[in-house]
Amino acid sequence: MGSEAEFEGKVALVTGATSGIGRATAIEFAAAGASVVATGRRADRGQELEAEAAGLSGSILFLQADVTVADDVKRMVDTAVDRFGALDFAFNNAGASRSMGTDGTARLHEYTDEDWDYYSDMFLKSVWRCMKHEIEVMLPAGRGVIVNNASVAGVVGGPNAAYTTMKHGVVGLTRSATRQYAGEGMRFNAVCPGWIDTEMTATWKEDADRSEFMFSRQSVKRPGEPHEVASLVRWLCSDGAAFVDGAIWPIDGGFTA
Repeated sequence: MGSEAEFEGKVALVTGATSGIGRATAIEFAAAGASVVATGRRADRGQELEAEAAGLSGSILFLQADVTVADDVKRMVDTAVDRFGALDFAFNNAGASRSMGTDGTARLHEYTDEDWDYYSDMFLKSVWRCMKHEIEVMLPAGRGVIVNNASVAGVVGGPNAAYTTMKHGVVGLTRSATRQYAGEGMRFNAVCPGWIDTEMTATWKEDADRSEFMFSRQSVKRPGEPHEVASLVRWLCSDGAAFVDGAIWPIDGGFTA
């Protein structure tokens, strides 16, 4: 874990910051002394997040934005630089749930073009777009850390073919960036959360079959907490992780073991 002083004066961008893992990560960075640009689509949640950060050693500036909109993504990165002078860290985390099929997912042959495009835009193209603009700022500075949220679905097969495919793509983006920008001062890693207790997974505890399946594979017999993922993201951005690059980090209670 990086020291608090290490993050003072640094600037972080967190997408999907109005709930769950993104919200916890924005608070984690601000508590460590960083100036955080936190983005999301829900303005009321963003205002609550800003208020919660009052009194922390760092700060949170909420910016209403949608990562599937190209102009919004550029505006997020530009805001970090314009307001705080730099961009040191980025956590590309934004996502959304969408039910398909009778059981919440659809089999591959049941997808429509619209369905597939939704998942591509939300979970893969948005990450590429964020990385594009983040790298454009970090590259001239010769430093920066980007962490992508890839999910355990990025390293194992899953029942939702589109979501699983896009999360595998996020792993590929992370590894490719590590190779492409080798020796230029930036690092790229991905976290792969399993069952984390968030709004998106709120109904899982009530689903006996899902709970039994998850716990049958986990060695830690509980859902994870958002702050546990946030702690990993913060460490990956710290000097303590300076030799960690191109790594894909499961944080899943042993699910992928």
